[in-house]
Amino acid sequence: MVRQVTIVAHDPSWEEIFREEAERLRVIFKQEVIAIHHIGSTAIPGISAKPFIDILIEVRSINRIDHYNSMMQKEGYIPKGENGLPGRRFFIKGDEEHRTHHVHIYEKGHADVARHLDFRDYLRTHPDEASSYSALKQELVQKFSTDIDAYQEGKSELIKELEQKAAQWKKTEQT
Repeated sequence: MVRQVTIVAHDPSWEEIFREEAERLRVIFKQEVIAIHHIGSTAIPGISAKPFIDILIEVRSINRIDHYNSMMQKEGYIPKGENGLPGRRFFIKGDEEHRTHHVHIYEKGHADVARHLDFRDYLRTHPDEASSYSALKQELVQKFSTDIDAYQEGKSELIKELEQKAAQWKKTEQT
């Protein structure tokens, strides 16, 4: 199956869509939830993004999350387990071809929580970097609209560079 890669202009309604879904997720995971964050490109004003909402949930115990799979399925999510990233639980809403949400769940303190949040916050406060990232994504989608792996690979070097800048920026912000 070919998964079409689609990039659209930033939509200000994404923030409200995130908030509404976060409330539904809070009801499902109840006492497990420590925090729910909007991440990914839809969380960064002004940049192009694949039109689905990325949500990161910090929880008390990652090992208890699998017990919620049936509740997530009732809400239209497909449980994907770790999906290649140890310590994470991943869910997609919709199906493989037409997704509306990704939910990434990590136990509080997992290094990927800070990585995602620092990346988002860095791009929110550095519009030139966000614009460069957006332009690269637009260029890549023109070349690889039917090859998600090539599209992701094309972004990987810049993402790593931005993640390093974001981590350094976060350190200087805290001092």
